[in-house]
Amino acid sequence: MCTAAHHAFRLAIILLAGAFLFAAQVQQPAQPQQPDEIPVTDAQAGPCSVELTVTGADAQPIFAVRINYQTAYGFMGAHKLDMTVYTNAQGKAKFAGIPARVRKPPIEFRASKGDLVGVATMDPASECQARHDIVMDKAKSK
Repeated sequence: MCTAAHHAFRLAIILLAGAFLFAAQVQQPAQPQQPDEIPVTDAQAGPCSVELTVTGADAQPIFAVRINYQTAYGFMGAHKLDMTVYTNAQGKAKFAGIPARVRKPPIEFRASKGDLVGVATMDPASECQARHDIVMDKAKSK
């Protein structure tokens, strides 16, 4: 036997459930954009690091440039590193955990994107915490 109070209670439950579903479907406002963090790849092989800024010949930063480096370190160069990182919208990227002593310094950081290339060098023994720029230019034909 249903009373008016029972019907009112059921109607209130249905209305609350509908309001809850409607609220769940409303999109939340977008969070404010955080400044682009600098992408970091960490070798965990030493205390040194290098922050690289990649630009074109027009001095504008270039996004999504692939930067590679390879090095050997340790006794007789027994340990090898082969690492890659991509630049952010400001053309910045960072390699961390670089060993302080490498087998054949300086280390070369080779940047490439499409037909653009660039290089920066670093000797971790003389500049353990470094910042360098790479200016990209068209690859020269051989």
